[in-house]
Order: sequence, then structure tokens, then C-alpha cells
Amino acid sequence: MKSSIGINNIVQFILFVALQILLMDNLVLYSTGFCYIYVAFLLFLPININRVLLLFLGFLVGFTVDVFYDTMGIHAAASVLLAFLRPHLLNLLTPRDGYDISDSVNIHVMGKGWFLTYTSTLILVHHAAVFFLERISFDDALFTLLKIVVSALFTGVVILILQLLFFSPKRTSRV
Repeated sequence: MKSSIGINNIVQFILFVALQILLMDNLVLYSTGFCYIYVAFLLFLPININRVLLLFLGFLVGFTVDVFYDTMGIHAAASVLLAFLRPHLLNLLTPRDGYDISDSVNIHVMGKGWFLTYTSTLILVHHAAVFFLERISFDDALFTLLKIVVSALFTGVVILILQLLFFSPKRTSRV
């Protein structure tokens, strides 16, 4: 069972990075909205994943995107920040009965409110890091904030669609 979870995560890594590089790079809304679908890999990892492994995977997925985008570590830094904050946010959102050992990040299992809070918070933090590291200044901060909000909405909608289409409504550790 653990090996199938590991294989699923490897397939998800390859799929989300390939989608990011091949498709999402060319899909931009009015030079303002960018879809960073690769963050779904980090968001959909099992809830009980080791924190050191999570940070390593955050660096790995961000660095892989940086290599293809030639962005000198911006996505790696933002992904590591997301990976660092993820366990803290999960602790804040812990249900009264706690997480089941087999729970995964799944809108059908955890509920719409929990899922939207979880994804929107981490996506906003990730996108803020990406766009402010890209600018390296607060000049034109309103346009940067607009890019963060529009891109976070774009990414969030795509991730929500992926969850609804491809993740099972049953309580499984399919992630």
C-alpha cells in the first residue's frame, strides 16, 4: 500500500511539472493571471508526510520549474515556503476528531470549506512569494497584488477542477 502511494506521488510529480512546463507556461490571462499548477503536487501530498521530505519535495518541484523557466530559484523559494507553512496550516485546520492516518487532501473527504481554506491560503502565500521575489521591490505594488490575486484565483479554480474530476469521493489515500 505504501509503495502504491509513493508511485502515485511520483506520477503526480511528473504530471504536474509536465503540465506546468508544456501547457500552463503558454496559458496566461491578459498578462496578469498565471496558473502555477505544479503547487498541486505539494498540496495533494499525504497529510502525515515527513516534514523534511516535504521541504525536500518543495525544493525539488520548485527547482525543476526554475530550470525550465530560467527564474533563478524564485519558484524553489516559494515552493519551500509553501512546504514549510503547510504542516502549520494543517494543524490550524485539524478537525475536532483529528486526521485519520489514511486521510489525504481530498475535497470529498475533508469538505469544501476545509479544502478551499487550505488551498487558497497556501496558493496566496506561494504566489505572493513568486511575484514579490520576481519584482524585488514594492514599486508598482498594486499591479503585483493584482497579479497575485488573479493568478491565485486562476490556479485555485484549476486545482478545484482537478480535485472534482480526478479524486475519488470515497475515503481513500489515493493521493
